[in-house]
Amino acid sequence: MDKKKSLLLLVGAAAGAVVYNIWKPVKSKLPVIQDFELDRYLGVWYEIARMDFYWEKNLKDVKAEYSTNEDGSIRVVNSGIHMRTQKLKQSVGKAKLSGEPNQGNLRVSFFGPFYSGYHIMHIDGNYEYALVFGDNLDYMWILSRTKTIPTEVRDKYLGYAELSGYAVKDLVWTFHEPNLSEGLE
Repeated sequence: MDKKKSLLLLVGAAAGAVVYNIWKPVKSKLPVIQDFELDRYLGVWYEIARMDFYWEKNLKDVKAEYSTNEDGSIRVVNSGIHMRTQKLKQSVGKAKLSGEPNQGNLRVSFFGPFYSGYHIMHIDGNYEYALVFGDNLDYMWILSRTKTIPTEVRDKYLGYAELSGYAVKDLVWTFHEPNLSEGLE
C-alpha cells in the first residue's frame, strides 16, 4: 500500500474514533475526587476489572505504571499478557492533569494528539485502590496496588459504578498469575 493510501486510512480511522466518541452515551458530570495527590498516585497499579475494549481483549496480568516525564507530563505504560499467545502487549502514552491539580481528572493519549478522559472517582486514603471512569460508559477500571482487592472495596466500587450507569455485569475480571515469591519468607 502506498503512503498516500496509508495516510488516508489513518486519517479516516482517527475521524471515525472522534465521531464514535461523540455519539456514545456520556456519563453524567459526576464529581471526581477533590483531594487528589498525583505523587501518591504514581507507580504500579494492577487492573482488577475493566469494561472490555479492543486494546485489552484477551489480556491477563494487566497493569499500568505511572511516572513523571521531564516536561511535567505523566508517562503511562500499560501492559498485559495475551492469554492465547502468551506474548507481552505494551502501550506507552502520556497523561496530563485536566483542571485543578487537586482534582482526579486526567487526559490520557496513546495516539498522538488524541486525548481521552481518565476520571478518578474513588480512591482509598492510602492510595491502594481506585475506581476510574472514562469519558463514556464504555470505559471503567477497578485498580489495586496488589493483584487483589478486599470484597468491601470491590462492592463499594461496583455499587457506585452501577448507580452511575455502568453495566457492571459486563465487567471483565482480570486474571493475574501469582508471583512465585508470594507467600515465601
